[in-house]
Amino acid sequence: MRRIGRPLCLLVSMALAGLVLVGCGSTTKSAVPSTSTSTSLIVAPTTTTSVPSIYPYVGIWPFRTVVDVQSWQQSYRSTGSGSWHLNAGTTALDFTMDYLAFTEINAVIGTTTNGTGAHVAVGFHPTTSSSVTSAVVHLVHWGTGADAPWEVVGTDDTTFSLTQPAYGATASSPLHVGGAISGVDENIKVTVRQPSSSAAIGSFCCLPAGGTDTPWSATVAFAGATDPVLTVTAQTGGHVQAVERFTVNGVRNASYQP
Repeated sequence: MRRIGRPLCLLVSMALAGLVLVGCGSTTKSAVPSTSTSTSLIVAPTTTTSVPSIYPYVGIWPFRTVVDVQSWQQSYRSTGSGSWHLNAGTTALDFTMDYLAFTEINAVIGTTTNGTGAHVAVGFHPTTSSSVTSAVVHLVHWGTGADAPWEVVGTDDTTFSLTQPAYGATASSPLHVGGAISGVDENIKVTVRQPSSSAAIGSFCCLPAGGTDTPWSATVAFAGATDPVLTVTAQTGGHVQAVERFTVNGVRNASYQP
């Protein structure tokens, strides 16, 4: 597979030039809520050589299928290449900067690991002494053994959410999307992506929004979907940089042919 470069959930408020930026929080939409406070890493058992299903999650990135996971593990065990898949922070940042192309969101703000996986806060530093959390990326191990790689399965959301379609729902084009947002002078853009494509396969721009937990909705058309899971992303920004917050949802491709 191609190398796709490089979210403790924080609520960060920052007054900058009279504007307020609010970071993501900790309520996950990716199937199972985070309830444990343990910070120990989860290592899958080594009693089987088969790769288990990722259920109740959907695998968003970087692996598309269990076959992809097996292939990477075989390669890693023989050559040691692709070790970044074993680092949750690096995987979350690669997902953000390279797959989603949010290059200004270039820092890991913090990481917590518990019974539901790893939750990596990614964001940016508007000044040398401040940080803004843009999203909290939720990852789980996919596979067995100490070298089971990390897989992005969603984001933990509070002030900006993407709840329609439901997580893991089967989707086709045009896709009706929506959620809720808190903020001032927001501008929501929606994209649809798949790991096998270098660019978005559909997009909608843009929807003015704001207020407190205000519902938002849009319709996005896409074409060329071939992967089993599609990534729906909503983003907003424009106060201090183009993308300041984002939220993602994983849906099953109705036209996927294994």
